[in-house]
Amino acid sequence: SEAKPPKEESPKGISPVKAKKTPSPADAERRKLRPGSGGEKPPEEPPFTYQLKAVPLKFVKEMKDIVLKEAESVGSSAIFEVLISPSTAITSWMKDGSNIRESPKHKFIADGKDRKLHIIDVQLSDAGEYTCVLRLGNKEKTSTAKLVVEGIP
Repeated sequence: SEAKPPKEESPKGISPVKAKKTPSPADAERRKLRPGSGGEKPPEEPPFTYQLKAVPLKFVKEMKDIVLKEAESVGSSAIFEVLISPSTAITSWMKDGSNIRESPKHKFIADGKDRKLHIIDVQLSDAGEYTCVLRLGNKEKTSTAKLVVEGIP
């Protein structure tokens, strides 16, 4: 039984040596990598990563005016739709310059790059200028369209 401890110690004795040895190849590799990634790669990479980050914030498809006749439209719904890029951008909706909150009246639908404002049970009072505000980081874009409810002459 006394012979066992030395055997257990000897692997322990070896591992510190290994531990001491491993940093230097790693360091060597790191040193090799640094000039490579520092010298050759960055010229190529930033443009790519930059372009990914700087995906132009845009409306692929802008909002379109909706014209409804009061007789037909009252009680029906109107849907403003935009297609945005990138899909990570945040959209919010405004009517005549004030923010719309989601409610039984206004439903916001976001499906990837497809964003919709669903106006339920349209009344004459819903007519106005609707704006979709697109935000990404510190950038902002807007798309505006009108909901026109034509009264019957």
